[in-house]
This record gives sequence, C-alpha cells and structure tokens, in this order.
Amino acid sequence: MIPDDVGQGLHSKATRGQQLSPEERSQLQQWYTRMYEEEAAQLSKAALTPDLAALREQLRAMVAQLGVVAKQIEAQLAENEAIRQENAALLRELSQSGASQAS
Repeated sequence: MIPDDVGQGLHSKATRGQQLSPEERSQLQQWYTRMYEEEAAQLSKAALTPDLAALREQLRAMVAQLGVVAKQIEAQLAENEAIRQENAALLRELSQSGASQAS
C-alpha cells in the first residue's frame, strides 16, 4: 500500500507536469485506486436511503414552526407601530404644552 504522503507527492508532481518514472506512475495509479475505493465506501455509507416519510414529517414541523414565527413577527410589528403612534402623540402633546408655556 502506498502511503498518503507518497501518493500526494506523486500526484503533485504529475499535476505540475513533471515526468514520473514507470514505477512512480504505477505507485500513483495504485494510490488513486485506493483513494477511489475509500471515497466510494464513504459515499455508499452516505447514500443510505433516508426514511422519506420521516423527512416529510420534519419538513411539515419546520413549516408549522415557520408559520408560528411569522405570526410572532407580525404581532411584534403591529406592537411597534402602536408604540410609534403613541410616541408621536406624546411628542405632539409635549410640543403643544411647551409652546403654550412659552406664550
């Protein structure tokens, strides 16, 4: 088995256009083969078919949660607007009382 550091060195050499000896080309090909096999093994583990029904249920729950959060945001926006209007009324009242005291 070709160690990773040797394989990586040969790969680097080959990709930079440097000549490889027949033995180095063979070692590089062996290393590539091992890398492909390891990658295929990892991908096959990751490719296990998830339970589609469970995924759909998770999606439904997330959409429902999103709806709740959207309603909370709408309520907060309405409350903020009411506070803005109250502040504007208080400012008008304050400016009117300041103007009448100045007179």
